[in-house]
Amino acid sequence: MFCWLSRLYLGFSTPTGRITHLIRSSLSRTLVLTSQRRIPEFSSFVARTNTCGELRSSHVGQEVTLCGWIQYRRQNIFLVLRDFHGLVQVVIPQEESTASVRKILCEAPVESVVQVSGTVISRPPGQENPKMPTGEIEIKVKTAELLNSCKKLPFEIKDFVKKTEALRLQYRYLDLRSFQMQYNLRLRSQMVMKMREYLCNLHGFVDIETPTLFKRTPGGAKEFVIPSREPGKFYCLPQSPQQFKQLLMVGGLDRYFQVARCYRDEGSRPDRQPEFTQIDIEMSFVDQTGIRSLIEGLLQYSWPIDKDPVVVPFPSLTFAEALASYGTDKPDTRFGMKIIDISDLFRNTEVGFLQDALSKPQGAVKAIRVSEGTKYLKRKDIDSIRKFAADHFNQEVLPVFPEANRNWNSPVAQSILEEQRSGLIRLMEIREDDVVLLTAGEHKKACSALGKLRLECADLLEARGLVLRDPALFSFLWVVDFPLFLPKEENPGELESAHHPFTAPHPSDLQLLYTEPEKVRSQHYDLVLNGSEIGGGSIRIHDAELQRYVLATLLKEDVNLLSHLLQALDFGAPPHGGIALGLDRLICLVTGAPSIRDVIAFPKSFRGHDLMSNAPDSLPPEELKPYHIQVSWPADSEAEKSSLNQPSHPES
Repeated sequence: MFCWLSRLYLGFSTPTGRITHLIRSSLSRTLVLTSQRRIPEFSSFVARTNTCGELRSSHVGQEVTLCGWIQYRRQNIFLVLRDFHGLVQVVIPQEESTASVRKILCEAPVESVVQVSGTVISRPPGQENPKMPTGEIEIKVKTAELLNSCKKLPFEIKDFVKKTEALRLQYRYLDLRSFQMQYNLRLRSQMVMKMREYLCNLHGFVDIETPTLFKRTPGGAKEFVIPSREPGKFYCLPQSPQQFKQLLMVGGLDRYFQVARCYRDEGSRPDRQPEFTQIDIEMSFVDQTGIRSLIEGLLQYSWPIDKDPVVVPFPSLTFAEALASYGTDKPDTRFGMKIIDISDLFRNTEVGFLQDALSKPQGAVKAIRVSEGTKYLKRKDIDSIRKFAADHFNQEVLPVFPEANRNWNSPVAQSILEEQRSGLIRLMEIREDDVVLLTAGEHKKACSALGKLRLECADLLEARGLVLRDPALFSFLWVVDFPLFLPKEENPGELESAHHPFTAPHPSDLQLLYTEPEKVRSQHYDLVLNGSEIGGGSIRIHDAELQRYVLATLLKEDVNLLSHLLQALDFGAPPHGGIALGLDRLICLVTGAPSIRDVIAFPKSFRGHDLMSNAPDSLPPEELKPYHIQVSWPADSEAEKSSLNQPSHPES
């Protein structure tokens, strides 16, 4: 069970492909890494001689001292001792002369911390446990010390015991003892260490910390506000080190890297955290190709050895291609079910709703093929899919069964088949038992609806036993050529940045910036893994006048908020670009964890609360006074104050 730790520390995957040459050439320079991988000395500087998980038959006869938690006890004859490294069986002595040792080991509650010393012996023949890495040996105890007794636990420290997430977060320090949390956090540490090694030692990046107390930044997510002792003046916690890393390039640092803490006040979102970590990178004199090659090499070098190796280069799609084929800018490419444009089949259709859609600007007929859909999908599933499209996209979706024997086709679907059965079968490569989901309307809206239905269908098929999204497969994809601007939701006549206001326009579209800015593509790129965005970056604007034009004229932002950056760009700023990888999301996908909260030591709940310490908490008025702040309580202020002062954990 616990042999994962040795594998974890024995090393991560060896680089292959095109980056091997880069690494080899770097090794000949000033900083050289040892090629020999070593298992860390887990027992240096501490009271134990060995860890519980490392003992084997080769240790038989050795005197050892172990420290750990009592996992369980059997008939007061054996107990299993656990530490971070694994489990080992301890024989409780039964002789009268060892009564004090027996009393300690028999009476200490489960999860108490003990230190034992004794001899490693072989288990009697037939009593070996092949399921335990230490299953061939046991410890014959001579002395024992109770280091700390454990009270009754709120839940058992076993991975198979079900706990609500609220309970796990309330007692996070206990939850961290579980095998899965230990694995997740140690793998995260190892990947980050390999990333540092690759960036700093092999490619000359400088690890630089940037400030946490900053000022408001225009655009982007909502920021946390921090009061200062100056009346009416506030700090903001940075959404990312974006401005600082650009200023470092102006300062001539050339290659910057940081494991950066970032903060966004995004409210109640199920799988987001108000504070999160990203691998933040910026380089001077670089283009998109350089950034992409760097990140591919970084992931290949830091990838865990127990996963299939990362193959580079990663494929890429433009934003327009991703939307047209998958209905999203972060497609899961582990399975097909691509969106097909079948508009040309129906240019002369007699079917009313298709005629109506094709007569409008950007009107199109789109479809996806659900392989073996009639085998696995029930009529109620089809009805649920149609309702989902209507409720979420106001989009009519028509199921068509070209080769099915069942009389499931509606009159409209039957009319479509009578018109274009052979063309539809040929274009969509339809086989027996396939289902086609067809919709018509404006291109982007139709693609977005089918993109969501593609994932809904995958969920339904997998619930019936089909495997479409192999959890052991890691499908990376670059998405490029995003629009530079999007219409504001609250005011479509105005523009907002699709990425952030420092992103450079595509060189081919530069003139459109002054005539039709809504058509300009950006030098923004996203890295997608299995349908989740795990990184995003761009080449930056390094010309002060262009940056001022984008901010003031196109985005209508107050340039005074960014006067320091604009001034810096005027003082010889080099061309530069960068990227940030979402570390929490990446580790979540690598480990297969159900939530990013399972790869963070002390996460917040989905409402942004720390259920262990009850943060955020109220402060008395006298502590707020130096910050010139008064709380404006709602009408039911007394009830509100009372609830704030009561510990409560309603979240899950």
